[in-house]
Amino acid sequence: MSSPRVVVIGSGVVGAAVADELTERGWTDVTVLDRGALALPGGSSSHAPGLVFQANPNRTMGRFARYTVEKLSGLDVDGLWCFNQVGGLEVATLPERVDELHRRQGHLASIGVPAQVVGPQECARLHPLVEQDAVLAGLHIPTDGLAKAPRAVEAQARRATARGARFLGEQRVVEIVQAGGRVTAVRTETDTFPADFVVQCTGFWGPLTGALVGLPTPLLPMAHQFARTAPVPGLADLGTREAAAPILRHQDKDLYFREFGARLGIGSYAHRPIPVDPANLPTHTDMPSSLDFTPEDWAPAYADARALLPALQGVEIEHGFNGVFSFTADGMPLLGEHPTLSGYWVAEAVWVTHSCGVARALAEWMVDGHPSLDVHACDLNRFTEAQRSPAYVEQRASRNFAEVYDILHPLDPPAAPRPMSTSPFHPRHAELGAVFGEIGGWERPLWFASNAAAPAPERDAWAAKHWSPIAVGEALATRETVALYDMTPLTRVEVSGPGACAFLDGLTSNAVDVAVGRVVYTLMLTAAGGVLSDLTVTRLGAELFQVGANGEVDVDRLRRLAPAGVSVRDVTAGTCGVGLWGPRALDVLSAVSTDDLTFGYFRARTIHVGAIPVLALRVSYVGELGWELYTSADQGLALWDALWAAGAEHGMIAAGRHAFTSLRLEKGYRASGADMTSEDTAVEAGLTFAVKPGEYPGAAATLAEPRRRLVPLQLDPAHAVLGSEPVFAGEACVGYVTSAAYAPSIDAFLAYARVPTALAESGTALTVQYVGERLPAVVVSEPVFDPEGKRLRP
Repeated sequence: MSSPRVVVIGSGVVGAAVADELTERGWTDVTVLDRGALALPGGSSSHAPGLVFQANPNRTMGRFARYTVEKLSGLDVDGLWCFNQVGGLEVATLPERVDELHRRQGHLASIGVPAQVVGPQECARLHPLVEQDAVLAGLHIPTDGLAKAPRAVEAQARRATARGARFLGEQRVVEIVQAGGRVTAVRTETDTFPADFVVQCTGFWGPLTGALVGLPTPLLPMAHQFARTAPVPGLADLGTREAAAPILRHQDKDLYFREFGARLGIGSYAHRPIPVDPANLPTHTDMPSSLDFTPEDWAPAYADARALLPALQGVEIEHGFNGVFSFTADGMPLLGEHPTLSGYWVAEAVWVTHSCGVARALAEWMVDGHPSLDVHACDLNRFTEAQRSPAYVEQRASRNFAEVYDILHPLDPPAAPRPMSTSPFHPRHAELGAVFGEIGGWERPLWFASNAAAPAPERDAWAAKHWSPIAVGEALATRETVALYDMTPLTRVEVSGPGACAFLDGLTSNAVDVAVGRVVYTLMLTAAGGVLSDLTVTRLGAELFQVGANGEVDVDRLRRLAPAGVSVRDVTAGTCGVGLWGPRALDVLSAVSTDDLTFGYFRARTIHVGAIPVLALRVSYVGELGWELYTSADQGLALWDALWAAGAEHGMIAAGRHAFTSLRLEKGYRASGADMTSEDTAVEAGLTFAVKPGEYPGAAATLAEPRRRLVPLQLDPAHAVLGSEPVFAGEACVGYVTSAAYAPSIDAFLAYARVPTALAESGTALTVQYVGERLPAVVVSEPVFDPEGKRLRP
């Protein structure tokens, strides 16, 4: 079988890695084009400082970096290193940074990267310029190091070329030729290259390249300062070895350091954001991504560098420049296929640190149908149209630049532009003192200041941040009386037209060819059986369905897979919904509706609340009697007001996301992207009830023996964890926390975790590492609350 014809646009560290990974998998007809000269094409790879550090709060990014380390460690160019494994040292000068280093060490443990938090004396021993009196602690990662980006490009290009690929410079792409919704060729200023697949790896040029195919590429090129000193006392000329001390990061002052023999390279994120328009970059130079140094931005950074490293006193800067790199609205790369142009793939906003891991994932995706790592947080199509706008990207990406080295809490609220999307209930939420978070661009209440706090175990400052004991009161009120939750941000998709039923039934793991009025919980799986997403499918007609999905990536997947004649329409913005749940939910709803409300669990019916037509789904994500109630956005406020007035005599409250999370964990309900990902089978995620015999993607894999399982761990109620913490059996790291919350119904802290099957039995003793401390935990049976489901029935 002949290889598909692939054209990769961009020969930097990502493009070369993609060519290498594709040819290794047998796709050898690969042509790599670059607008610049191949030896130094002028993109970010040409000047990147090359720090490769594996610590990252996102597991996928950390593992991208780990693979980059593993791959580049085995490459050289004529005996010269591509990766110098000098290790990494992150130092803390503030107490809160010491805690952050412990958290980062935990993240590293959970992905199999050894690291250790060390004291000031060890920091000084590891790095010749660090004085122990200047730091409080450090995080030492022995396998971190320096990548020589141009050399890594050459090494991977040589491997790809040996398998049949070719690399061509001075080829500026001017058109992507297409026919019938597929790419067919790439045209440059001088040549045309036939193509079955095109991969865009053009870095900060990405918005310009994407414009050729009508694809907004939501990244912002930003200038970043880097300088090289004159010789520094205490550093030696190491020749081609170049560096011996660990790469040094001083995040408290937004600085990093790397050796160039006797000289020191210093990078700073402490300066103002400097957005760059790629259309205005000079084209007459070999290094369009290397801009003039701005000394006024540098002065404060160098003062901070000298304060940490006294050896720099009296040492001048020999050379400096502002290098252009790519930033996105959420700090994650852009990976995936064009939503409407088949065969056009993207790998953008990728730093050297993650380059090889990203390239492997993309190659797996293209060749095998899905990457081996979960990449939903990197998916090109994860943003709404508003989130792809230049104004949104500039504001969010500029904040990401400023926060590169900040201590970021997992619940830190996004900044401007906000609010972007609000439900019709937003004014009422504000009146009730809602504290808002954001999800998918939607404002969502976390808790309401108008509600009473309930007694709750005291938390440490980190776990208490962006949390309130009011959430405990809201959870208990839901269990005891009734509460109203905003469900509007849940993505709703209308699937209709001839063949809609067959399409959904053949795509997902559970039978959706059911009677009209039935609701089905089902999964979309990879060919290997991994859980891409969970869906709640409501049959409204013979060929009409409402699908509750998990964001833009699901919408994109449904659209691209739908056959001719089947319509997939995102109706979220034009509709709204509430969850009405609790023992008195029936009392509230029957007060405003004369319709028969006795239909059973996982059933749906159109009812009227007063004069308002409402789609009522008898489902509950909190484990209590009640409904999800949906109507059009124009009637949403009237729906809220009618229910609110009816609920007054029953003590109804409005409740927020934190209470919701506590209640769902008490019932063992999973969250897509956290408790289940494409790396977990349905069996491993504990979702065998959503799997049917039949023919659908991943069906055969659902029979495989599980390697691990998702289990609830019960901790002391005062031991609050937040998620992503490593889980240990003895001294061995065996898993990590996926979701966690205080469970007020049982007065315990509950953390769900992935652990090997052998450790998944109830009663197994484990520990969860939190800020360097091992907290006792025990596997318990699920659900921990109302295991017989009696409260779901009236």
